[in-house]
Amino acid sequence: MDWLLEQLALTSVWELIAVVLALAYLLLAARQNQLCWLMAFISCGIYSQLMFSAHLYLETFLQICYVVLAVYGWWQWQYGAGKAATEQGVVSQARFSARWHLNSCVMLAVVAAVVALLAAEFTDADAVWLDSFTTVFSLFATWLLTRKAIENWWYWLVIDSVYIYLYASKGFVVTAGLFVIYVMLVIYAIWQWRTTQTEPVQDTTEACKQNG
Repeated sequence: MDWLLEQLALTSVWELIAVVLALAYLLLAARQNQLCWLMAFISCGIYSQLMFSAHLYLETFLQICYVVLAVYGWWQWQYGAGKAATEQGVVSQARFSARWHLNSCVMLAVVAAVVALLAAEFTDADAVWLDSFTTVFSLFATWLLTRKAIENWWYWLVIDSVYIYLYASKGFVVTAGLFVIYVMLVIYAIWQWRTTQTEPVQDTTEACKQNG
């Protein structure tokens, strides 16, 4: 208990604010509440500054991308692919095939490796391999969330587990604790979204082909 209080005392006010907003984001996303994107916008803006100060440059880039995706996600849930699902109170009927996910993961792994090699060569970034993995796959998972595709949560289950180690190793103990809670909330989100997915789903790869 003393150790926890000591760590909290060492934690900046900004990190605590970002943690609270990040928790609010995930809870709202699990319940398909559009306000989740506002929480993400503010929280990620704060985290971008914190990650930069810790020399986690890929994480800084990721947080900036999250800010952009928060705006995009709000628009999608309000006017785009997630609008009909939001109005019906269910998740998106469009899903991606297992083959599509496998191909995507292979391509993303290659991109992550290239990013890691470049970061190691041209920056003083720490933990480049874990950082690049979490950066690339987090952007992909967030994009899936903007489309209200239920599969996004399975990616987050793996990504958030990696984040626990990454942030703890950099001294962001409170944020690492946040990701422990995230893992539990992701499991809750999977259950929550499954209970609202009452309509048959279709293969999004086919929908993408039809849309050009």
